[in-house]
Formats: sequence, structure tokens, C-alpha cells
Amino acid sequence: MKALGRWILWLLLAGVALQLFFLLRIALMLVVDPQSTAFMRSEAWRIAQASLTGDTPWTWSARWVDYEQISPHLKRAVMASEDDGFATHGGVDWGAIEAAWNRNEKRQAQVQKKAEQIERRLGHKPEAAEAALKALRPARIIGGSTISQQLAKNLLLSGERTLLRKGQELVLTLMLEALLSKQRILEIYLNSVEWGEGVFGAEAAAQRYFNKPAAKLAPAEAARLAVMLPSPKFFEKRPGSAYLSRRTATIVARMGAVTLP
Repeated sequence: MKALGRWILWLLLAGVALQLFFLLRIALMLVVDPQSTAFMRSEAWRIAQASLTGDTPWTWSARWVDYEQISPHLKRAVMASEDDGFATHGGVDWGAIEAAWNRNEKRQAQVQKKAEQIERRLGHKPEAAEAALKALRPARIIGGSTISQQLAKNLLLSGERTLLRKGQELVLTLMLEALLSKQRILEIYLNSVEWGEGVFGAEAAAQRYFNKPAAKLAPAEAARLAVMLPSPKFFEKRPGSAYLSRRTATIVARMGAVTLP
């Protein structure tokens, strides 16, 4: 029992030390611009490995620019698209999380209903039923993460999806909100978010898609970049997407109601 107690104590101390480490890293961001995130380093390693095997050429573009050098249109567009309550919430939008949970439950139920219909219709043909079930797309999970939560995840955490990691994301989000201003959080987010294969940050995205600096982005250009954010690699390969055009128009219409922090 004593040995077990010591192990528990060591685990608790290690957990406290990890939180202090994260706290100091975030506090340092008050004065030091983070030049990379955990997600960026993970992607750099993946792209480097793929380039060595010849699967894909090496491509990387990321350059920090200050808050004032990012178009206010892009700031408004990203908030309108990703987190319209960013300026007022405390880091977590519980209403958005609840709404996302309800939508995900409905989508899961729809997929389950389709699976049951396939089994009833093709029950006498097991091989055909199995093939149809394999072809059935799983429900796309919609998240309710705020900009602060997305930044917390990308900055310091791995990409695994576990309850423990989600709990750590929440703690880091509260740390970010407690130590950094909303402007600073948005500045770091816009400089580190992914906008395509090896494309990170507003400056790299503006140059990649519009051949201009981030400061010069027009409203429609900014909205188009904002719409890409949930699936940047997907839309990078589909610039003519009808959804991308429709959603861009919607975000442009919403941008005027967004108040910047």
C-alpha cells in the first residue's frame, strides 16, 4: 500500500509540474511570439517524411506578422465563421458545445437508421449487405470549439482524441484566457492556424492564395480563407467548390456585425 501511495503521489506531482510548465509557456507568450506550435511541428515531421519517400514534395510556408499587419477583414471573417462569441465568452462556449452535441447525436441516429434499412433490405444477401454497410459514410462529427480552445489544442497538445486530452485542452484554454488578452489570443491563432498543406498563418495563406500580404486582404478574400479553416487541405484542392463560394458569401454578410476585441 505504501508503494501504491508513493506512485500516486509521484503522479500527482508530475501532473502539477506539467501544468506549471504549460502555465510558464503561456506566460512567456505575453512577450515572446511563438514561432511554431505542437501541431505545426507534427505536420513538418509528417511532410518531411513524405518528401523523403517521394510521396510528396517538401512544402512549407509560415511567417509571423503582428496583429496590426493582419487585415481586420480576416479577423472579422474568422470570428464570424469559427467563433462569433469570441470577444465576450470566457474561452468556452457551452451553448455551442451543447448545440454541436445535439447535432452530432442526430447525425449518428441518421446513419444508424440507414444501416438498419440496409440490413432489412439486403438481409437475404449477406455479402451485398456487408459491402453496402462498409460504403456507408460515418456521421461527420461537428465540434463546438472556440478559437481559444483550438489554439490551446494546436499550441501544446498532441492530435489524439481522448477524454484526458480534452480535459487538458480545457485547462489550457482557461490559462490562455486568464493570462493573455483577446487580441493576443487572436494574433497567435491567426499566425499559427493551418491553411493548406504546409501553409500556416495568415501571411502565408494570403500569399499562397491571393499573392498579397495579409494586411491587404479584401472582405471576400478574407471570408474565403475563413471558410477554408475547418478543412483547409480539402478546399485547397477544390478551389472551385460550390459550397466554398456559397459559404463565403454568407460570411461576408455576417462580418459587419462582428466586433473585434
